[in-house]
Amino acid sequence: MNLIHFRMVMPRTLTQPVVDGLGANSHVLNLVVVTSAHVPDRDALECDVVQGAANDVLGELRELGVDRAGSIAVDGVGLMFSRQAEQIEAGQPGVLVRTPLWAAVDARIRAEATYAPSFYLFLVVAGLIGAVGIMTNSQILIVAAMVVGPEYNAITGIALGLDRRDRRRVREGTRAFTLGFLLAIVVTLGFAALSRGAGLQSEAFELGLRPVSHLIGTPNIFSVAVAFLAGVVGIVSLTEARGSALLGVFISVTTIPAASDIAVSLAFAGWHQAWGSLIQLLLNVLVLVAVGILTLRVQRRVWHRATRRATARPAR
Repeated sequence: MNLIHFRMVMPRTLTQPVVDGLGANSHVLNLVVVTSAHVPDRDALECDVVQGAANDVLGELRELGVDRAGSIAVDGVGLMFSRQAEQIEAGQPGVLVRTPLWAAVDARIRAEATYAPSFYLFLVVAGLIGAVGIMTNSQILIVAAMVVGPEYNAITGIALGLDRRDRRRVREGTRAFTLGFLLAIVVTLGFAALSRGAGLQSEAFELGLRPVSHLIGTPNIFSVAVAFLAGVVGIVSLTEARGSALLGVFISVTTIPAASDIAVSLAFAGWHQAWGSLIQLLLNVLVLVAVGILTLRVQRRVWHRATRRATARPAR
């Protein structure tokens, strides 16, 4: 069964209102109150909540001021053996058991959208791997560069910031994304120039047989379609914590390969190819951000309506 575990610490003046509210909720079980002898004016409460009802429970706790006067910790319950939990699950519509906890979704996106030095390091490394893949016409290395690149975390962070009208988050994400890609392109350009000077590129690439580069630097309607679909799948994967599907998004979006191709094309004086790759990069980013915002909003609305309908039905 999909359950969410709540752990709360609050002033004793809030304990009874919270207990009354949680105790009257049929989707709450295992409610426990712990009085601390070390902190006499505070209590700790724990309970498990059916996942679909967790959004309303969290909202009610915040309305009571638990998060302001104390704290609320939320965890998923991996496994529970309970006849009561089984009975609750049997009496609930499937949608109520699977509804995402939106606060957790937002927190997951915010946690991933952090821009430590490793973010820039991974972008540079991914750009270099992509450059090697382009100069050797190796599609496997292009896929490897896609997997290494952390840029999708910044894209979802920007999308969440725009959706929540959080200017600071949008500003930080845009700055990190821009500086990171500029750094990756500059370093990769230097690497590609040195490789050209040393004659390390493949013979086919030198002769103009560059299928990987031409594919990356030729944006078309299919580029938009793939970016659109990847954006939808990416947000849904984050919502439902599906890592395997999210990995598929990483290896389907032409952002890092486009940055690598900009650098390689500039190093080999392929101005037209560099321009096409720049268009490819900007097109993918804009589509991913727009689709991210749209998918977040549509998902919330659909799940909200489905949950309301489910809770309005009498339990079986």
